[in-house]
Amino acid sequence: MTFNPKKQLSEFLAEDIGKGDITSNLLAKKKISARIISREDAVVAGVSYAKDIFRLKGCNAKILKKDGSSVKPNQTIMVITGNAGNILACERTALNLLTRMSGIATQTDRLVKKIPKKIKLYATRKTAPGLRYFDKEAVEMGGGKKHRLRLDEMVMIKDNHIAIERSLISLIKKTKKKYKKFEVEVENTSDAVLAAKEGATIIMLDNFTPAQIKKTIKTLKDQKLRDKVMLEASGGINSNNISEYGKTGVDIISIGSITNSVKGIDMSLEI
Repeated sequence: MTFNPKKQLSEFLAEDIGKGDITSNLLAKKKISARIISREDAVVAGVSYAKDIFRLKGCNAKILKKDGSSVKPNQTIMVITGNAGNILACERTALNLLTRMSGIATQTDRLVKKIPKKIKLYATRKTAPGLRYFDKEAVEMGGGKKHRLRLDEMVMIKDNHIAIERSLISLIKKTKKKYKKFEVEVENTSDAVLAAKEGATIIMLDNFTPAQIKKTIKTLKDQKLRDKVMLEASGGINSNNISEYGKTGVDIISIGSITNSVKGIDMSLEI
């Protein structure tokens, strides 16, 4: 299935407008100019999609701050011209997506700056239904990585899969018959060693403390397994402790809060 972002944007707009913007329909039909400004420091994300939303109603939009760029309070991000009623009909949908995506990008950018450049910051599938594509795009615009968009992209063996199968080794062997690349979530060092021996591409160290990660890496090195696998730290990682996780020697840090606990950036449309 190929995702069509423009179709999704059209559905977002239709959801908000319903049978018509009855308030804006009361206005005189005249052409106006408006601008979207940021009211706080932020990394802009979603401006190209906001432009597409205005274009759905025949409005013209000029982008002044591209996706991934930094803005300060009161800086203009975009200028829109068109019929007054059409601009106002698009206002909330465009702002909702733009402020959410910019919030994700801003948070991602701040976290990325707290870890070494060689470590990749990954998003997770903890996203709002219907918004995953845009949430993940925002992570990338903020300097992070998307990881899996959907379940069909790569095998990821997690705790519930193991609980159902009742054997990690059995599940890994089944996986290897069909797939060359796969990820395994583990909760202790011994399972990390097992997954590495069995050829896992990525091992997710779930809810490990920095000290536990360092111990696990030492064990993998002692058994000459460290170079054969990528290690991902996940669970309980936030802006307060990410620097410590960045010193452990992992390759990846994944954080669900950048998409499931979004604080939107304060932006507004001014006529």
